[in-house]
Amino acid sequence: MKFIGIIPARYSSSRFPGKPLAILGGKPVIQRVYEQVCNVLEDAYVATDDQRIYDCVKSFGGNVVMTRTDHKSGTDRIEEAITKIEGDWDVIVNIQGDEPFIQESQIKTVCKCFDDASTQIATLGKPFTSIEALKNPNSPKIVLDNNGFAMYFSRSVIPFIRNEEEEKWLENYTFLKHLGIYAYRKEVLKEITQLPQSSLEIAESLEQLRWLQNGYKIKVGLTDVETVGIDTPEDLKRAEEFLHAQI
Repeated sequence: MKFIGIIPARYSSSRFPGKPLAILGGKPVIQRVYEQVCNVLEDAYVATDDQRIYDCVKSFGGNVVMTRTDHKSGTDRIEEAITKIEGDWDVIVNIQGDEPFIQESQIKTVCKCFDDASTQIATLGKPFTSIEALKNPNSPKIVLDNNGFAMYFSRSVIPFIRNEEEEKWLENYTFLKHLGIYAYRKEVLKEITQLPQSSLEIAESLEQLRWLQNGYKIKVGLTDVETVGIDTPEDLKRAEEFLHAQI
C-alpha cells in the first residue's frame, strides 16, 4: 500500500497564534513535525492557508501546498491538499502540526491498522496512567469492540465502573486516551468530508463521532508512547524542557 503524510498547519489559534512557526530547540515546530514524519513516510506534505508557514516550509526544503482559509477542520484541509498533489496513494495519514515529538512507532502503528481490509479509518489509543488525566475532558476516551474498532469516543469517563471506588478504576479496566493522529483510505477521506455535522459531534465537539455516527469503521492502534503536543506558550516551554531531557 502507498501512504502519504499530510500535516495541516494554520497560523491563527486562539490560545497560541503562530505556533507552527514557534522555535523549539532552534527549529520551527512545523519543521520538527515534518522531519519526524519523513523518518517514516517517503511522501509528506504540509497543508497550510498561511503564506508565512508556506515560506517557512519552503525555506527548510519541505513539501508544502496552499489551501483555502475557510476549512472548519484539518480533515477538510487534507482533502483539498490531496487533490492538489500529483500522485496516487491508498492511505492518507493526518499528523497534527503541533506534535513535534510524534514517534516513528506511532505512525507505523496507525499504518499497520490497514493490514485489516475492513479498516476505513485508523487512529491511536494509549492507556491512561492516572485518575486525574482520565477525568480531564480535554483528553477524549475511547471504548473498543473485541476486534479493536472504536465503539465510541467521549470527553466523559467511559465506561463507568460500578461498585468500585474511583481510585481503583484503573486497576479494573484499561481506559484508553485518544491520540489525535488519523489515517484514511483515500476514497473514505473524500466521503467523510462531504458529511454534515452530526448530533454526537456537536454534543461532544469531537469530529470523529461524525464518522462513527454515519457507520464508518475506525480501527484503533495501541501505543504506550505519550505525545507532547503544543497548544499554548506554556506547552512550548515544557516541550523545550522535554527536548533537552532527550539530549
